[in-house]
Amino acid sequence: MSLKVLGIGDNVCDKYLHTAVIYPGGNALNIAVFARELGQESAYLGTFGDDEVGFHVHDTALSMGIDLSHCRYCIGENGCARVHLINGDRVFLPGNQGGIAKQFPPVLSKLDLAYCEGFDLLHTSVYSYMEEELPKLSAVKGYLSMDFSDHFEEDYFRKTCPYLDVASISCGDMEREEVLQWIEKIAEFGCKHIVIATRGAKGAVVSVDGKLYEQSPCLIKAKDTMGAGDSFITAFLVSYLEGMKGDCSDFPDSGSGVGITKEEEYKSMVIQSALYRAAKFSAEQCLRDGSFGYGKTVKLTEEDLQLIKK
Repeated sequence: MSLKVLGIGDNVCDKYLHTAVIYPGGNALNIAVFARELGQESAYLGTFGDDEVGFHVHDTALSMGIDLSHCRYCIGENGCARVHLINGDRVFLPGNQGGIAKQFPPVLSKLDLAYCEGFDLLHTSVYSYMEEELPKLSAVKGYLSMDFSDHFEEDYFRKTCPYLDVASISCGDMEREEVLQWIEKIAEFGCKHIVIATRGAKGAVVSVDGKLYEQSPCLIKAKDTMGAGDSFITAFLVSYLEGMKGDCSDFPDSGSGVGITKEEEYKSMVIQSALYRAAKFSAEQCLRDGSFGYGKTVKLTEEDLQLIKK
C-alpha cells in the first residue's frame, strides 16, 4: 500500500533569465511531485495566482497526477523566483517573495483538516507563510514536516518546532560541528522525531530519535541542482515511513544472533536504506533542468532585463 503525501504552502516558478524559461517548483509542491514520482499518492494544497506563471505551475502539477482539489485561486501574481547564470554560477536575483500566496496563504478550514487526516505525511516550509496553521496541522494524525532551508533563527525555531515531527535544514558549507549543534538545538526546541541536515556535495546528517546517521552523496556531474535537497528529503521520508509500517514483532528472536531480531536493528536498517535511496534519487534529479523539468519559454519583462543588466 502506498503512502499519501500532502505538500502544503509554497509553489513558484523558477525563471531562468539566461534562457528565458520558467520551471515549476517551490518546496511544498516539490515534495508532492517527488512523492508522486516515487510511486506514492500525493496532493498539494496552496494558493495559485492567475498569471501565466500560475497557469503553468497549476497545469503541470495537474498533468502529473497531483490532487489539487483543496487549492486556492486568487487574482494576482503567482510566486516567481529569478535565477541567472553569471560566470557559470547560478545566482538568485530578487523575485516577488511568493506573490499572491504571501498575502493569501491557506487558512485551513474544518473541511481542509478533515482532508488532511487522510495523509501519512504533511509537509510545509519556511516560504509557505503557514506558521499560524501549524497548531491545527499538528493535531492531524500524519507526520508533520517542515523545511527551514537556510533560515537559522532561534526564535523562529522556538515558535515552530514544538508542532513538528520532522525538521529539515540546508547547511551548505557549514562545518560538521556546527551542523550537529543546530540538529541538537532543533530537537531541544521541540521537534519530536527527525532532523534532516542536507549539505550539498558533503552529503547529509540525519538525527532520528536522537541517534545520528550520515550519508555521503552520489556524486555526479550535475546539470542543475535545483530541487536536489527537496528530492533527498522526500525520498528519505517516503522510504523511512514505508519501512516503519512493517511490524517489527514479526521477527522472532531465536537467540541465535543471526538476522534482524530486534526493533532497533530493524529501524536502523530502514534508516540506512532510506538514506541511500535518498542520495541516489537526489543525484538523479540533478540531471534535469529546474526542480523537475516542464520548462516553458516566456518573454522576459522589462524588470527582468534591468536585473540582468545590474
